[in-house]
Amino acid sequence: MENLTEWLEADADRRARHLAERLVASSTSIAATGNFAANWQAIVESPFRGGRQAAVERLQAIDPVAYGRSRNHVGGAVTRLSPWLRHGVLSLAEVRDAALDRVRERSQAEKLISELGWRDYWQRVYAARPEAIWEDLEPPAAVARGQQSDHLPADVAAGTTGMACVDAFSRRLTQTGWLHNHERMWLASWLVHTRGVSWQAGAGWFLEHLLDADPASNNFSWQWVAGTFANKPYIFNRENLERYTDGRHCRDCPVAGRCDVEGSYDELSDRLFTAAGDRPERLTIPPASPWFADPPPGQPLVWLTLDSLGVTSPALHRHPHAPALFILDPAWLEQERPSLKRLVFIFECLAEVPGLECWLGEPAAVLTARAAACGASHVCVATTPCPGVRATAAELADRLPVVPIDWPPFCDASRVTDLGRFSRYWNKVSKSAMQPTA
Repeated sequence: MENLTEWLEADADRRARHLAERLVASSTSIAATGNFAANWQAIVESPFRGGRQAAVERLQAIDPVAYGRSRNHVGGAVTRLSPWLRHGVLSLAEVRDAALDRVRERSQAEKLISELGWRDYWQRVYAARPEAIWEDLEPPAAVARGQQSDHLPADVAAGTTGMACVDAFSRRLTQTGWLHNHERMWLASWLVHTRGVSWQAGAGWFLEHLLDADPASNNFSWQWVAGTFANKPYIFNRENLERYTDGRHCRDCPVAGRCDVEGSYDELSDRLFTAAGDRPERLTIPPASPWFADPPPGQPLVWLTLDSLGVTSPALHRHPHAPALFILDPAWLEQERPSLKRLVFIFECLAEVPGLECWLGEPAAVLTARAAACGASHVCVATTPCPGVRATAAELADRLPVVPIDWPPFCDASRVTDLGRFSRYWNKVSKSAMQPTA
């Protein structure tokens, strides 16, 4: 158990250096952060800086009408709000309300709000099926030709495959921590279906680098592309790439005209797959029961998690004067191996929380020790599907209750009985999701 609180109080340059040095010294799992000097310039020049102020500035710039028209184009009016949404600096309800405030008719914000619905949906699936975050939710929708590898190829990681588009996506991912959704799907499809790499290896690579890296949205999206959580696999072809990039990658590509994604969807499907997968039953996913715990009398300790990194945490909002802490879990560092730029974004969010303590250690042990030190009778945390947080709550239940505090509601999901497909979920909740917060 190690106190990292002083990192939050230093200036920006010292914060990054201090974080890198302390974490590298404390854990061998931070190798993916790389050399500080080589990464710092990209971090300070990034358009994604952690914290509420940066989030609000980005939120104020959204244009739901333009988003609906152009979101599929890599140069379109996408919001780029995902890093702050992933970490709870913005809530889904807050973004929905902002979108509705910027249109004359609610239908003009429908596309943007339905995309927010995908994040809510992935979180509900995660809560219901946490074990499936690294396992196929259903048999593949198509049988792939050849064998799959569980390792990311070195040329893909380095951006040296020779395909201009794939190399551009790879370099942008590792250098900036963000990709347009279409670029993510193209890269994932090519990696899984053409290079024969398991979706788990690709999902792990994305979790290292994406600023919005969230196991639910990330891993279930990879399964959607792979066809293990979808009616069919997603196929990347050159025509689609050129249409939504204005051909920028193909003009000077050394393999243009003879690359892996040439051909129609039918031609590519025949080339990539031998047959349709065998699915005897329709996938059904009953929603998880709501997480609830009665707060005991006494003072709470507020626990900020990766899903609630800022002053907007409902637990902190409920108890603004309670002691609060964030715990950097070595098990998480080992599993996701987050890049330095992602860690800096996280700590920039935390730096805006007055009086916050930051610890490196096993969550149950840190919470127990800090609750005893400040005389807290229980822990309050923002509701999350994260199995690690819920496992800690279960471990502490008898001696230090962990009480979840709900986020402002994005939709009414009381009628949802099956999360097997997004369309089933959205059919039940779309009407309520399109209503502003009362």
